Amino acid sequence: MRGLFVVIRVLANAAVAVLVVWILLRLLGANTGNPVVHWIEQAADWLAAWSRGIFQVAGTTLQLVLDYGLAALVYGVLGNLGARREWT
Repeated sequence: MRGLFVVIRVLANAAVAVLVVWILLRLLGANTGNPVVHWIEQAADWLAAWSRGIFQVAGTTLQLVLDYGLAALVYGVLGNLGARREWT
C-alpha cells in the first residue's frame, strides 16, 4: 500500500509543479508559440479546468493566480495529506 501513496504524492507534486510553472511563464510573458510552453499551457489548462472561473476578479494577474493557484493548492494539500496519512 505504501507504493500507492508514493505514486499519489509524486503525481500530486508533478501537477503542482506544472501549474506553478505555468503561472510563472504567464507572468514572465513566455512565448506560447514555443512547443514546450504550449505543452505546459495545455497541461495546466487540463489540470485547472475545474478551478478556472470560480472567483471573478478585476485584475488579470490575480485572476491567473486564483485560477491556477487554487488548483495547485488543492492538488498539493490533498495529495500530500493523503500520502502523509498512510505513514501514521
